[in-house]
Amino acid sequence: MLGSVAEPVTQSAATPVPRLSYLIKRIEMVERARMEETLRPLGVSLTQYTALSLLERRQLSSAQLARRHYVTPQAMNQLVGAMERDGLIERHPDPHNRRVLRAALTVRGAAILESCHAAVEDLENRMLAALTPAEARQFRRSLERALTALTEMGT
Repeated sequence: MLGSVAEPVTQSAATPVPRLSYLIKRIEMVERARMEETLRPLGVSLTQYTALSLLERRQLSSAQLARRHYVTPQAMNQLVGAMERDGLIERHPDPHNRRVLRAALTVRGAAILESCHAAVEDLENRMLAALTPAEARQFRRSLERALTALTEMGT
């Protein structure tokens, strides 16, 4: 299983095995395309879905959203402006710093996000259909541990 791997995977000329980083990138690219297809009928882009999902957890400034979304502040300001115009979010001054505007989901934004979550859950279930429930749980745990390991490398 994924959790019991003790040694790094090595390449062999006799049995060419795709690098793990290659497989992760392929999954990311295919998953991203499927997410766009899944969200399009709901009128939401993948970038909007990600931002709305972040705002579901707590109110954030545009700068905080940009950092968590791995985009420039300028790109996030455009996205936030569009989502505000579409009635998905609203912005209010931060009570501790009136110059900072915090974005929050509107009732409409929360309802659309709920529909998006249901569609994405269906997509994730299709992605994991070839795994047993135990394998799917282990896969999630392994991904979380790998992400933590890579995140902690920079600290």
